[in-house]
Order: sequence, then C-alpha cells, then structure tokens
Amino acid sequence: QVQLVESGGGLVQEGGSLRLTCAASGSGFSSSVMAWYRQAPGPGKQREWVAQITEGGSTDYVDSVKGRFTISRDNAKNLVYLQMNSLKVEDTAVYYCNQRSLRTSYVSWGQGTQVTVSS
Repeated sequence: QVQLVESGGGLVQEGGSLRLTCAASGSGFSSSVMAWYRQAPGPGKQREWVAQITEGGSTDYVDSVKGRFTISRDNAKNLVYLQMNSLKVEDTAVYYCNQRSLRTSYVSWGQGTQVTVSS
C-alpha cells in the first residue's frame, strides 16, 4: 500500500520561494507518474493539477506556474519535489502529492501541505 507524505509548506511573502517534498512509501515509485495538485481556499474551488513528472523524467506544468515552479524526482529515495519560486498570492492553497501507478493505474494521494503567500 502506497503512502504519500508532503512537507515543506508554510507562510512566505510574495516573491519568495518554497520547496515541497513528497515522500512515498511502498513499491512501484519508479514506475509511477508523480504529480502535484492544489486546492485554493473558498467555496467552489476545485483541486487543480499543477505539475507532473513521468517515470522517465518528462515534466509538464499548468500555464500559471510555468517558469516559476519545477518538479523533480529522486527514484533512489522515493521522493518528489516541487520547487516554487516567485510565489504569488494566488498560489495560496493546500498542495497535494499524487501518485499514479503505470502498472496498476492505482492512484494515491497525500494528506496535503498548506502554502500561504502573503502580500
């Protein structure tokens, strides 16, 4: 059974940086697509896909974070990172780690970590 634990969230001023880490336990990490999602506060806000990295290291990002966020992974340590630079107030959200197994298609979620960007 896969468990995902996020860390690294916090309060930062606009323009600042944070690095989120997701630690995965269980097997199959290296044959999984890893992604970050976020959910902003407020009624009706849906969870939004932010970035993903394939088992081969290919990355993709939502347009609003391109050039500011970088996703990476360390298959030896079962870790995935999200480096967030030039943070904006609108980046404030709970950030969730997501793992999708390429072998089983099973999807796992972490519990989330809060990122708050102040103006």
